[in-house]
Amino acid sequence: MNKAKKSTIEVQGTSVAVIFQNQQDIICLTDIAKFKNLDHPDDVIRNWLRNRNTVEFLGVWERLNNPGFNPVEFDGIKIQTGLNSFVLTPKQWIEKTGAVGITSSAGRYGGTYAHKDIAFEFASWVSVEFKLYLIKEFQRLKEDENRRLSLAWNLNRTLSKLNYHIHTDAIQAHLIPAAVTPAQAAITYASEADLLNVALFGLTAKQWRDANPKLEGNMREYATIEQLLVLANIESMNAEFIHMALSQSERLKRLNEIAIRQMQVLTSGSVIKQLKE
Repeated sequence: MNKAKKSTIEVQGTSVAVIFQNQQDIICLTDIAKFKNLDHPDDVIRNWLRNRNTVEFLGVWERLNNPGFNPVEFDGIKIQTGLNSFVLTPKQWIEKTGAVGITSSAGRYGGTYAHKDIAFEFASWVSVEFKLYLIKEFQRLKEDENRRLSLAWNLNRTLSKLNYHIHTDAIQAHLIPAAVTPAQAAITYASEADLLNVALFGLTAKQWRDANPKLEGNMREYATIEQLLVLANIESMNAEFIHMALSQSERLKRLNEIAIRQMQVLTSGSVIKQLKE
């Protein structure tokens, strides 16, 4: 499971927690409910869950997004909605139907959270005006995150390009003999570029183009931040290996080992996450 990233947005004087986890945004229903009843937000959520329209909406959402949803239990709950005796808590909804759109945990730092689709629906029930401000602040949060992510990607792309100059200078100084034609030199440059491609991506430029005929540009334009950072590192290292007169096969082996090790650190640790925050 991916490590959760928590943010907070202010909506009409109410702090609302937003968590990004497993490639999804979930929003705290407990915080939204505090806008209506600061002292008893759980009562607000339970009252919302008693509503027939709410149950039908949640059922449709789960059918669309949750293969493990239990339709038999859902039908039983749906029949009871509208009765004076009907009570439904988030925990009961989750346990009976196997729902994934809502999560609930107890304790000081617990609360009820839901996928943004469900959270916006709940906010509309609480207050239409609050819902509109919630959507506005949520969009502002995502735009800010995307802007910072784009800056980090562009920074690493720039570092990669700068290191590439060091790389090509080493190629020119040690691998290209005197009096060759520009076409002959280009072959050597392309060969060394593919050395890096294979070490990091496992493909040559031609292999990538053949596998992705509909995409424009090259594989580096579609690289992740982590890959671009490692690319910048192995470009510098390859330049040093060239100065050390290591053979191309030996350099490829070493660079591949370095790329694997660095990618494992970056994708399993918190380094890139900290850059994005």
